[in-house]
Amino acid sequence: MRLSICIVNWNTSGLLVECLRSIHSSVLPLEVILVDNASADFDPDVIIREFPNVLLIRNERNEGYAHANNQAIARASGEHVLLLNPDTALHEGALDALVRFMDEHPDAGAAGCKLVRPDGTVDRSCRSFPTPLAVAFEYLGLSRLFPKSRFFGRYRMTWLNYDETVEVDQPMASCLIARREVFSQVGPFDEELPIFFNDVDWCFRAKQAGWKIYFTPNAIVTHHGGASTKQVKREMIEESHRSLVRYYDKHYRGLANLSARLMVRAGAWMNLRLLHRRGRELG
Repeated sequence: MRLSICIVNWNTSGLLVECLRSIHSSVLPLEVILVDNASADFDPDVIIREFPNVLLIRNERNEGYAHANNQAIARASGEHVLLLNPDTALHEGALDALVRFMDEHPDAGAAGCKLVRPDGTVDRSCRSFPTPLAVAFEYLGLSRLFPKSRFFGRYRMTWLNYDETVEVDQPMASCLIARREVFSQVGPFDEELPIFFNDVDWCFRAKQAGWKIYFTPNAIVTHHGGASTKQVKREMIEESHRSLVRYYDKHYRGLANLSARLMVRAGAWMNLRLLHRRGRELG
């Protein structure tokens, strides 16, 4: 088995069917493991009828992204594991291109692909690790003032050319291929980071273990973006900032951790105030 595709679904079942159809256009020897996190709109009969070879795991409650992915990864038997969001659709040849890339780059522990929005524009999906300094530049708006600067724009990599293969820290896990060997070495996702920053933490651990992580433009995937998290936007803003604090607690100590915590809490307050103001304007 060359490839195990792991999908976690929560209330995006309409897009999920489109995603599964795009997978089954490939001729690679692969398996698909689908974990549904107690979606209100999920009909298992549709999946069983149209995609009988999909291994379906149904959770009785929403267990979170990290736990559900770990469930799927534990069942995976492929040489490579592809983490794939249900709000994506693979372009022709994308799976073959990703597996070929891993074959040609034995130092690659993982690789992200070129994500495009439904209108065809590039979804800027690569980031550096969220060091306190890099995140400070985001909160202060310096990355927007100097988008071509590798210093101020380091977190979102605003200078990156998405038509070139490049080594990165953490591509968006909406479509991320990784060697199963790396999961065996560094472990699964940290479930203390249930929704956000679990993929960032995993990429950080993989790079610490000596693996490289790449972005390749040779595989293209349409990404609708945030189809699950947009349904509970305020809660997700709060959880995102909580998870970033947990990430700092795990990887930073002393003054760096304290300053990062204060900065993240200030950012959370500003983001929630902005969301509240927009809600009142729309109301």
